[in-house]
Amino acid sequence: MKDHVILITGSTDGIGRAAALQLARPGSRIILHGRSRSRLETVRKEIETVAGYQSVSTLQADFSSLREVSDMAALLFAENRGIDVLINNAGVYIEDRTLTKDGYETTFAVNYLAHFYLTLLLEPLLCRKKARIVNVSSVDHFSAGFDPANMQGKLQYSGYNAYAFSKLCNVMFTLEHAERLDGTGVTVNTLDPGVLATKLLHAGWSLGGSDPIYGGEALAWLAVSEDAGALTGTYFENNRPVSCSPLAHDAELRQQLWNASEEMVNMSDK
Repeated sequence: MKDHVILITGSTDGIGRAAALQLARPGSRIILHGRSRSRLETVRKEIETVAGYQSVSTLQADFSSLREVSDMAALLFAENRGIDVLINNAGVYIEDRTLTKDGYETTFAVNYLAHFYLTLLLEPLLCRKKARIVNVSSVDHFSAGFDPANMQGKLQYSGYNAYAFSKLCNVMFTLEHAERLDGTGVTVNTLDPGVLATKLLHAGWSLGGSDPIYGGEALAWLAVSEDAGALTGTYFENNRPVSCSPLAHDAELRQQLWNASEEMVNMSDK
């Protein structure tokens, strides 16, 4: 962990906050991300108090805006430091179809497209340190189909289907990116963190869920454990590699998603 820089998106609550608390160790630097400046400061102070740990910084960005994602990446480049671990965790669950100011369906944009864009922008910093990239997915990705004509939910929409599709995109991105980064030393993996008592769970399901600390442990394990260090392009449940949706193994579908995503982030009025 010495001199490690760990960036966690969506780290002001839920499993992102739990992972930040567990990864805050001497010799590492945690970068918290969130939409709210006040909540970022609350978690930063909590880590400093609970962990007795001072090397915490914050980045404020709304992931429904590709411009803010780009600005966040620019701030990281301005520091001229590599990134050892990127945990792409930020997520939402929205019952009704809404669009971001870039014109994209909000669940897709926040849960997947913003992370696709941020990760590619940060790729030079990640390759410099042979980083680990952890993309948070969900077991619900198995429920999703892949219809290129309905990626934005124009033809048919439900909050659950949009959420499941965004999590399938995260798995597809993981497998495709791992192949593209082969030979760089960077690893890219994804996981289902479990059924946890987070705001996102309560927004979409009438379930209690387990303490988010367990999801934080799963993220932390995949981010820094020696056991996970040599693995890439893998989907995990309960800290074990398991099979993901067959759709994620379809190279043609992954290429369609990648091409569409590149077009979205390049053509948007950022």
